[in-house]
Amino acid sequence: MVDQGLILGHIVSNRGLEFNKAKIDVIKSLPYLKNFPEVCSFLGHAGFYRRFIKDFSKISVPMCQLLQKDVEFDFYEDCKKAFDVLKNLLTSAPIIQPPDWSLPFEIICDASNTAVGVVIV
Repeated sequence: MVDQGLILGHIVSNRGLEFNKAKIDVIKSLPYLKNFPEVCSFLGHAGFYRRFIKDFSKISVPMCQLLQKDVEFDFYEDCKKAFDVLKNLLTSAPIIQPPDWSLPFEIICDASNTAVGVVIV
C-alpha cells in the first residue's frame, strides 16, 4: 500500500529499517540538562523506548534521583554519563528489528472504532 513509513522514529521500507536522520541529529545535539523540567522532559521522551533499551532504569538512576522531592538540582558527572549513554543508545542501533522469518510467530490484531493495535508474539 505504501513504499515506506515511520515507526518509532525509524523509516521502514522494502530496504529494511533505517534511522530517521532528522531525529538522530536532534537527539545527538541535545546539550546537558539544566533544570528539573528538562530532566522530566528528556526522561519522558526517552522512557517511551525504555522497553527496547536494556537496563534503561539502571542507566537513568542518577537523573531520576534529581526528580526526588527536596533534592538540590546538580547535574553531576554520573548524570552526564547516564545522559550520554542514553543518547548513544537512542541514536546508535535500531530500536526495533524486523522479525526473524526462520522462527514461527503469531500476529494478534485488535481493532475498534478509533484505533488498531497489533502485537507480534
